[in-house]
Amino acid sequence: MIPKATIFDLDGTLTESKSAMTPEMGALLARLLEKMPVAVMSGGALVQFQKQLLPALPPTARLENLYLFPTSAAQCYTFENGELSAKYNLTFTQEERAKILSVLDAALKATGMDVPPENVWGERVEDRGAQVTFSALGQQAPYEEKKKWDIDRNKRAPLAEILKRKLTDFHVAVNATTSIDITRKGINKAYGVERLHEMLAIPIAEMLYIGDALFPGGNDAIVIPTGVPTRDISSPEETAEVIEMLLSN
Repeated sequence: MIPKATIFDLDGTLTESKSAMTPEMGALLARLLEKMPVAVMSGGALVQFQKQLLPALPPTARLENLYLFPTSAAQCYTFENGELSAKYNLTFTQEERAKILSVLDAALKATGMDVPPENVWGERVEDRGAQVTFSALGQQAPYEEKKKWDIDRNKRAPLAEILKRKLTDFHVAVNATTSIDITRKGINKAYGVERLHEMLAIPIAEMLYIGDALFPGGNDAIVIPTGVPTRDISSPEETAEVIEMLLSN
């Protein structure tokens, strides 16, 4: 199946967690951008895309074919005349933000997770405008520390359960390795797939979603009910192989 548009997860797919994308991956993406629209979806804020993704793209990359969906697709940015432009931005109201932070604070205390681990790297609660993210080890925790902290996701389960019960008007997702993301209800990567379909007028069945967490409960699995074809990968190296395959066809 050769798609008419390709969608990528960011951390664990195009890059290691919160690490810069390699120039080699940037060159592959640039070649893919010559052939079709490319979207990247992540729970990270736009600044993460600006740090991890964009610097690795060569100057000749067709940025007009690139669609960025930060904060779990609560926002979308494209390039117009070489500059980032917001296609939409579902930023929380002050009231929504205050409610989320209040419930999160109470839930952290109820589960004992308000007491940070011995080693923490950066802020544990981050307001990303259209998303509030709790990162147990801090926003800047090393990937090697994060990936071994909650392998089976059981440590975050009690916290997520309270948040889902108390924040019924919002979407609560246990993502990546140490984080929980909170967005407006119905706003997630599946929403991003639907919005991309509207923007491009390409049938969802003719797109391809590539991610490392398409397993049940994984943060990429939310896209499966949209009907988008998917490719499960385990590393950026495997992603590179898939891109090479797409380019060769």
